[in-house]
Amino acid sequence: MEKKKRVRRTPADKAKAEYTGYLVKEPMELMEFLAARMPDASRTKLKTLLSKRVVYVDNVITTQFNFPLKPGMRVQISKVKGRKEFTHRLMNIVYEDAYIIVIEKKEGLLSVATERQKERTAQSILNEYVQRSGKQHRIFVVHRLDRDTSGLMMFAKDEKTQRTLRDNWHDIVTDRRYVAVATGEMEKSHDTVVSWLTDKTIYVSNSTYDDGGSKSITHYRTIKRGNGLSLIELDLETGRKNQIRVHLQSLGHPLIGDGRYGGDIAPNPINRLALHAFKLCFYHPVTNELMEFETPYPSAFKKLFIKHRPAAEQQ
Repeated sequence: MEKKKRVRRTPADKAKAEYTGYLVKEPMELMEFLAARMPDASRTKLKTLLSKRVVYVDNVITTQFNFPLKPGMRVQISKVKGRKEFTHRLMNIVYEDAYIIVIEKKEGLLSVATERQKERTAQSILNEYVQRSGKQHRIFVVHRLDRDTSGLMMFAKDEKTQRTLRDNWHDIVTDRRYVAVATGEMEKSHDTVVSWLTDKTIYVSNSTYDDGGSKSITHYRTIKRGNGLSLIELDLETGRKNQIRVHLQSLGHPLIGDGRYGGDIAPNPINRLALHAFKLCFYHPVTNELMEFETPYPSAFKKLFIKHRPAAEQQ
């Protein structure tokens, strides 16, 4: 009797097998969609799936039962059992699988520990979270956000995935964008800043010619001007330390709330650095699937551009 050949599954096969996926073909609410795809499941069971954070819409965990789906969206249901609930006031998980975690961190939280700063960080908080499922589980750093910058960032869940991401970062990451509020009204609607940055001590110095620093390229687009400020979108071609902050200072338009690079010349009405990583798109390091994550511009940024009527007009 001929033995059956054992088919070895690749890591990509295993990662994809963790989810049941459905394509949305017509507009409807999420609960209605789930009920149509899982006719044998009770409404209570479907609500439980949502509350356990195992339903994803376009790679984002979605718990809202009446979430409006549009044609072309993709709904996935994780088959992973016993995923631990995660809540923290300074960060939330927007995507997780066996290989990576994507989070949105708030301003004020350090990404990773340094020699001088040993306080709680995004990495240490996530380590505690994954270790609830097994003491051997760990989180590995891929890239960083400054303490005072909010937004999307990614961590790996094993060393091999970390190496893949770090060694192929520029090929894997297709889009990484920030939104910021700068002092003064930008002269140009769009432009590119190129300089060489050198991290000598605490401060990053900026030079327009190659003096041994790292070449740094930032593309920007002005979204709105008003109230003596500019709302701008920034696309990083390179990711040097404090690159955006130094480049905007070099243009004469430092960020609101940036005391280090000149943004404290005026009152800071939002009590934070006005920089947010709102978009992160990359090819999954194992499945090679294109992953796209986006968060709204912070409402505090938008409020800075509300026109205030003179007191005489308000009476």
